[in-house]
Amino acid sequence: MSNPLSVIINPPGIQYGMPGDIVSLYAVVINEGDQSAVIDLFFTFDETFQKISGWSASPKASLAVAPKESSSEVTFDFEIPVDALAGTYDYTFVVDSPEHYPQDTPINFPGQLKVLLKEQTVIRAFDPTFSIIPATNPNKLITYRLDQPLQVVIKVENRSSRVDRFRLTCPDLDENWFKISYPASKFEGLGLFDVSALELNPNSEGEISLEFRPPIDTLAGSYSPTIRLLSENNPDLTLLDLIYINLPANYQLGIELHTILGKVGHKEGIYELVFNNQGNLIRELFFNAKTRDEEEICIYKFNPTELKLLPNITEKAILLVKPGPWWRRPFLGQPLPINFEVNITDKQSYPLANVSPQGTLSWKVRPWWQFLLLILLGLGLFAGIAYMIWRLLHPDPLRIEFSTDNPKITEGNEVNLNWKIDNYKRLKNLVVITKKPPSNQPVVFNYDNNSINQLINKNQNNLNPPCNITQEELICNRVSTGINTVGQYIFELKASYLQNSPFSKRIIETAPKTAEVEVTKKEIAEVTELKANKRQYQKGEKVKLSWKITHPELVFQVIIHFKTADNLEAIQPVKIQFQDKEGNDINNPTTKNICQKNLPDPKFKCNIDILVNKVGVFTPEIIVKTFKVFDRNSTKQADSKIEMLAKPFKIAFFKINGKNSIDQANIVLNEGENVALSWNVEGENIQVKLDPYGNVKPIDTKSFINISNFPQRVALQVTDAYGKQEERAFFITVKSKPIPTPNLVTPAPSPTQNIFKPFPISPRSKPL
Repeated sequence: MSNPLSVIINPPGIQYGMPGDIVSLYAVVINEGDQSAVIDLFFTFDETFQKISGWSASPKASLAVAPKESSSEVTFDFEIPVDALAGTYDYTFVVDSPEHYPQDTPINFPGQLKVLLKEQTVIRAFDPTFSIIPATNPNKLITYRLDQPLQVVIKVENRSSRVDRFRLTCPDLDENWFKISYPASKFEGLGLFDVSALELNPNSEGEISLEFRPPIDTLAGSYSPTIRLLSENNPDLTLLDLIYINLPANYQLGIELHTILGKVGHKEGIYELVFNNQGNLIRELFFNAKTRDEEEICIYKFNPTELKLLPNITEKAILLVKPGPWWRRPFLGQPLPINFEVNITDKQSYPLANVSPQGTLSWKVRPWWQFLLLILLGLGLFAGIAYMIWRLLHPDPLRIEFSTDNPKITEGNEVNLNWKIDNYKRLKNLVVITKKPPSNQPVVFNYDNNSINQLINKNQNNLNPPCNITQEELICNRVSTGINTVGQYIFELKASYLQNSPFSKRIIETAPKTAEVEVTKKEIAEVTELKANKRQYQKGEKVKLSWKITHPELVFQVIIHFKTADNLEAIQPVKIQFQDKEGNDINNPTTKNICQKNLPDPKFKCNIDILVNKVGVFTPEIIVKTFKVFDRNSTKQADSKIEMLAKPFKIAFFKINGKNSIDQANIVLNEGENVALSWNVEGENIQVKLDPYGNVKPIDTKSFINISNFPQRVALQVTDAYGKQEERAFFITVKSKPIPTPNLVTPAPSPTQNIFKPFPISPRSKPL
């Protein structure tokens, strides 16, 4: 039985979009059953697709569809983030009607959203497209097996009305990384031509085989080479995609111990360690050796003490084995065998196949002439007596122990010196010389008896004196030097003392004692990312900046700039103080809430809203200063610029004699009439022109008295800084004054004038 529900999905295939785009999916459900049904539409997807689509939860839609009817079109929008990585992301579109069609639903429609590279050309309706099988994304990699090539299929669709040929390239990889195979046409299959492209008829599909063969010394890890498809008909068309490949780790490492000198008498045994990195990881190895016997009597030295091995590289290390002490060497009999083993440690804790190669050193017996040592023993007794006499004549010298608190400290911490002097009462003078390579310009500190007493005695300025006296010893700990800047320092201590022997009293200078200290750079708070929540803002709108930072506890001050294209300040830099000069956190709730730890990410994410009340294109820049680090600041510019747009202008009104152009554009005026033009334009960075009279103020009035000749068209034109223009106009007809017509009046007869005319007399008639 066929399913009573049919679904029309548009577009039916893969949806394409670039970072920052909104991609839409349209669906229509047709109920072909005999009953009305409530139909639910929703998606199922993984966490990767959730980040790409911008959905924290699946959007849903419920439709009520009558039998034999279709639903209205439902739209689902995918908002691709601007920082989305290119790749193909899978999802499933589900149509379900559990109440009315439980046996026939849910219906699953697998779908894919393909995020394109920013460099790719925008795809039009008749442009060719391609997809990678299997589809990959940064969280869905395909694994390359070391024993066989990795094969993928490039599916190409020719959506144009012309035959086209397509070629594939991998611009990020060397040619020995991959192999491209095109299917042969009927001529190419006969061997007449080399198969160098895929030829497709209009509205047809084809496949290209792509085989990856990474070189043997390629490091393990994740790779994302770019795949580009070239069209002969459209050579300027840029079609790109990424394929995400995981190259698994190969830990194979060959270790051998070779004997160079294994039988010794008074020399050192020499052995050679040979390492062959047969894997695809960088190996960092450390060595040590120990005896396999009950008691350790040898000293082991390695040269070098550690090795760094690149893939497919062989390195060697020399092991010197020195037996001792000397009296343990056998006098008679067989040589003494000394068994030992070499322990190898990997810095990254990668597995090792042979971690403890073993060796044996043979210590030869002594030669016969060493019995003469008995004679030398007698001579030694004589020398001992002579030495006792010499000691009476030469009392104990001044013994000095000299050191620093720590041979390696971090900048900001002060270097302190320690010394212990026996028989200090004979001390006359103490000198400490400080040198800093490479210049080695000495800085000398002289301590005479008065200076030493100040180090011992407690007073108002010295509540905890660094020196104290124990019997005949002067012990000084943590004597301040005032040095806390980065560098390698050498300290030298010399002392002069009174010999005070029974036969002589002279001042002697001791051999210098040295100590070295390295003051290393302090870790700084470092910005790893800076971005704004969007690229365009209206003037007066706050810019929401977010950044990620390491070691926020070290932040002393944060300075935020907005730079123009000429590297000028758009606004006054925003300074945020996190610590005072003593390193104490500033008790400011606003500052504390700026940065929050974003688990499980070790970095902290910080957010701040800043008002940029200026129009233009600016680049946000952040400078982070670390407490007590004055020469190294972390600076980061945003990946993309922001644009502050001026508020849109508005023509509030444009009037002639109080009549608005919106209500009445055609105006009839009488000749000789007074005319008043008035207008009001709201906006910034605008140019207002009154045609045909030229530029005018945004708000003004212009009067004309006794008009006779007036323009047939008066227009108010407004243009902003970005070229946007708006116009309001009046079409004017001037009515001329009418010409007065003269009045024709017949005069009345005079009272003296006869009313009747005299009868005419004929010239021939005679009077009676």
